[in-house]
Order: sequence, then structure tokens, then C-alpha cells
Amino acid sequence: MKRSLFHHTLIVILTALAVQQAAAEPRRSLLDSDPEVIYLKDHVAEPVILLVEKPANVYATKKGGTRLGVFNEGTKVELIGMTDKVYRVKGKARHAGVIGWVNPKLLSSENKNFIANLKSFYQRQILVNELVANEDIAIGMTLDEVSKSIGEPTETEVRQTIKGQSGKWDYIICEEQKHYRTVIDPKTRIAYRQLTHITTEEKSRTTVEFEHNVVTAITRKENKGPGKVRMVPIPIIFHW
Repeated sequence: MKRSLFHHTLIVILTALAVQQAAAEPRRSLLDSDPEVIYLKDHVAEPVILLVEKPANVYATKKGGTRLGVFNEGTKVELIGMTDKVYRVKGKARHAGVIGWVNPKLLSSENKNFIANLKSFYQRQILVNELVANEDIAIGMTLDEVSKSIGEPTETEVRQTIKGQSGKWDYIICEEQKHYRTVIDPKTRIAYRQLTHITTEEKSRTTVEFEHNVVTAITRKENKGPGKVRMVPIPIIFHW
């Protein structure tokens, strides 16, 4: 009976601790992990404000679903995130403040080229996110994006001029090579390998050149070891 009561008490304590830990940890939004959605907070320092051109329905999901409210014409909304087809915005609807998805055709900006630039921004960021997910890099990325994708460089070289900053980052992968010699035991006359020293050899190097924080060139170098040398007969000279 005492043992059963002890087990019950232990389960209650462990359950309480688990609940407290779950409450302490921040919940990760499933929406934030959607690869089709680009959130401006990750890329823009200042809020992006758009104007509602016509009464706009606000929906719970990017595909529609539950209607959360309606933005009146002339309402200012903050752009939170976007896909290539819909925008996620925050603003004052007719009944209350809401955050949801709106048709971008119903929104405008003071800058007439802003919407077109926003679409280009989205298309670029999708490509960058794919590169980062695959731990790859490309010309046109920023140094911050390169760091997110393949980490901090092994070596850096920066050149500061009147026109701005340029330089290169080197990512070097090295490998230890163990070197041995053959030794014959004087008593047993048995040959064995003896470790003599260890050297570090460069296996690959990726050089990222940049100007004004943007990648302008990428050079990849790989050491595949000693190559096989083939020989052919020397040229035959015929005497007539």
C-alpha cells in the first residue's frame, strides 16, 4: 500500500514538473515554420505600412478559411508576412484589431514601385532560404546570409577604401594525417608500424569575395590527393 502511494505521489510530482517546464518554454508557432511564408521582422528594421484601397476581408489562413473581419477603405495596416499570393497584416478592422491574411490587390503603398519590389524581395528570399537550408551559398547573398548558411569563416581579409569595404572570407577544412614508419623488433624480428608524427593537411577551401557586404565571387578548391601519373612513349623521330 505504501509502495503504491509512493509511486502515485512520484507520478504527480513528475507530471507537475513537466507542466511547469512546458509552460516556461516559448511555444513555436507552426505558422512561423511555413517555408512559403517570409516574415518581414527577420529582414526589415522599420514597420512596413500599407493602405487599404478597398474594403478587404481578413482570413485566418493563407488559403482563406474563417473570416476574421473586414478592413475599411483607407485603413493603415502593418505588413507582417507574405507569400507570393497573399499578405499577412495587422490592423484595426471594423469590430476590433486583427492579424490575418489579405488579398494584396486590395492594398497599396505611397511608393508606386513598392509592391513590385516587395514581390522581387519575396522571390529572392525564398531562394536564399533554400540555400541556407541546404548549407550552400551563392553570389548575391549578404555576409549575414552566408554566416547563417555555412557558419563563421576560418580566415578573414578586409580592405577598407574611400568607396567602401571589400575583402574575402575563407572556409578551410583540414584533416589530420598520421605518418608511420616500419620498425623491426630486434628480438622477434617482427615488423610493425610505428607512428612518427601527425600533420594537418588542407582538404578543401571555399573563398567568398565580397564588396559592400554582398558576395561577388566564390572560389572552391579541393585537395583530392596525389593524382595518378600516366606515361606515354617519347615522340618517335623518323629519319628519311
